[in-house]
Amino acid sequence: MTKPAAAVADAGQIKKLHAARASLAMLRDDMILGIGTGSTVNAFIDLLGTDGWASRLRGAVSSSEGSSARLRALGTPILDLNEVPDLPLYIDGADEATRARVLIKGGGAALTREKIIAAAADRFVCIVDDSKLVETLGRFPLPVEVIPMARCYVARRLASLGGRPVWREGTTTDNGNHILDLHDLAIADPMALEAAINQITGVVTVGLFAARPADLLVIGASGGVEFI
Repeated sequence: MTKPAAAVADAGQIKKLHAARASLAMLRDDMILGIGTGSTVNAFIDLLGTDGWASRLRGAVSSSEGSSARLRALGTPILDLNEVPDLPLYIDGADEATRARVLIKGGGAALTREKIIAAAADRFVCIVDDSKLVETLGRFPLPVEVIPMARCYVARRLASLGGRPVWREGTTTDNGNHILDLHDLAIADPMALEAAINQITGVVTVGLFAARPADLLVIGASGGVEFI
């Protein structure tokens, strides 16, 4: 018998909460924390409020306007990365992850800011539920942020790499750019594909996190948490 959709959704949320709660142990008083975007990160931000961490942090560097608004509502100061000399920890989610800690991100269109904060952080912790863990990346369409005037040109170049680019119409990133989602890929060499796409003129960045993977995966499952 198929489980009702609400039951499946509740089970998925519990897994996200397992991963989010496990990552609270990595926080320290007066820390400046990098915080990403997405449903698992939203669960983590909610826990910052209920567990009292929102007022114990010195501030947060956020990857999206949405996450910034949630943090401000809890009273956590939002800091500009340019004003932060050291970022010890960045916590974010992913749309797909492998056991090599390589990721696809960008389903929420925040991939560029996420990449910048991940690069600046001493430690990048990725929190996901176990449905995001895959053997080979590519089942989730690969997001590419592009300068608007270059969208069609970049789409043609992406098609030549073997994927099927689709413009995410109606979506504008917080940077004012467009998103092309690259479908029908099996990404055997994430590092090479990341480099190839980033070399296309008009690409801001691609949602492959291979050159800078997560340092730690925290995977929420029905029975608890796995760390990779």
